[in-house]
Amino acid sequence: MQDVKSIISILKSPSEKDKELVKSAYEFAEKVHKGEKRFTGEPYFTHVFETGKHLAAFGMDAKTTSAGLLHDTIENAGISGEELEKRFGEEIRFLVEGVTKLGTLKYRGLERHVESLRKLFVATAQDFRVLIIKLADRLHNAGTLHGHTRPDKQRRIALETLEIYAPLANRLGMGKLKGDLEDYVFPYVHPEACQEVKELLKQKSKINKKYLEKIRRSLQKELAKQGMQNIKTDYRVKHLYSLYKKLLKRDMDIDKIHDIVALRIIVSTLGDCYRVLGIIHGMWTPLPGRIKDYIAVPKPNGYRSLHTTIFTGDGGIVEVQIRTEEMHNEAEYGIVSHLSYKDKGVKQTDKLRWIQQLIEWQKSVSETGEFLENLKMDFFEDRIFIFTPEGDVIDLPEQSSPIDFAYAIHSDIGDHAAGAKVNGKFVALGTKLQNGDIVEIQTKKSNRPVSKWSDYAKTTLAKRRIRSALQKEQ
Repeated sequence: MQDVKSIISILKSPSEKDKELVKSAYEFAEKVHKGEKRFTGEPYFTHVFETGKHLAAFGMDAKTTSAGLLHDTIENAGISGEELEKRFGEEIRFLVEGVTKLGTLKYRGLERHVESLRKLFVATAQDFRVLIIKLADRLHNAGTLHGHTRPDKQRRIALETLEIYAPLANRLGMGKLKGDLEDYVFPYVHPEACQEVKELLKQKSKINKKYLEKIRRSLQKELAKQGMQNIKTDYRVKHLYSLYKKLLKRDMDIDKIHDIVALRIIVSTLGDCYRVLGIIHGMWTPLPGRIKDYIAVPKPNGYRSLHTTIFTGDGGIVEVQIRTEEMHNEAEYGIVSHLSYKDKGVKQTDKLRWIQQLIEWQKSVSETGEFLENLKMDFFEDRIFIFTPEGDVIDLPEQSSPIDFAYAIHSDIGDHAAGAKVNGKFVALGTKLQNGDIVEIQTKKSNRPVSKWSDYAKTTLAKRRIRSALQKEQ
């Protein structure tokens, strides 16, 4: 039901002033969008209402939520920036204008989308709430794609969502948003594959849930016996598109995937996470190599949790995820789950440093094709954490090699790399690194880059440095 109370009720600890602001934005948006229709035939106000509601659910503040309600007033309703500022203040005007500028360039395939992306990243670096509003806007648009009468338009929006917005949500650690965006558009980008995955999931998830329920009941009894209080248990079914990507790596064999349905255990403290893990391993046999400590070593997007996969004893295999409430909120809503809104613009944190790096990097890339290829490779690929012998962390794309690692530390180390040790053993410079590897680069003054290094390199930085060094040699 479209009622402002349904938005206010999910805001985090709103003051009376916050409630009044959201109510005013709601009423103003409802008035200026009156009579407008969407492609689905619904009133246009439905879209801005849902955008505002998503923002409140993400945990954004009253000003950002209000900007979401007002995000189309300039572009669609012809309201001036001055009028918005007069009614709602400078900050909300800034956010709405930021989103409006992003909306003026339409997606027509990746090649023509570069300028639009540049604008998006620059706006995000100024105030990343612009990106969060854009993501909330896109979530509702992706969820209503069925209302489009033109298949070409459906596919265009779906592709843009899959290639740009879902990876951005992932980099911000917003796991729920990423999964929802991907699943909404999957049927429009890969219709046959989507149908195949649905069928496989239907058969497999029923079997897995049976094992999972048995594990859950036994575990609850044991935890109660051990005096552990305030433990929540539920389960999650893997998102369709995420399952599809995993199936592609496993020859579409669903029996090789053990986390289709995972038991989720939410505990009170960090210590409880490890205590529960110990209890589980005392009750069931864990699969070797399937215990992952993302608390000690979080994923590059900030995700923290303990994962283990266990044999149920009757032929079943179940993944269990253990985390605190705070970790759970971070896994669902990423960086927005612990923001401070005291300052205008919300100060950038270390977790957003990659956006600034991306803008700096854009300045040195002129070719459209190169920009897009590198964007997908360097910023949107799945990431791995690699350690120096001193314990410093280097964040790299999957499939990176010791050459990428060397150049990520310093161009001089890359240019003079002579060998590499991974986890104490000598390896070839073209070896693919795994998450959590400890890498040591050995250098020689006389060493110089050779052309085959380009084949080893995954990152744009390494490729560019190698190319530059080879040109100097010539």
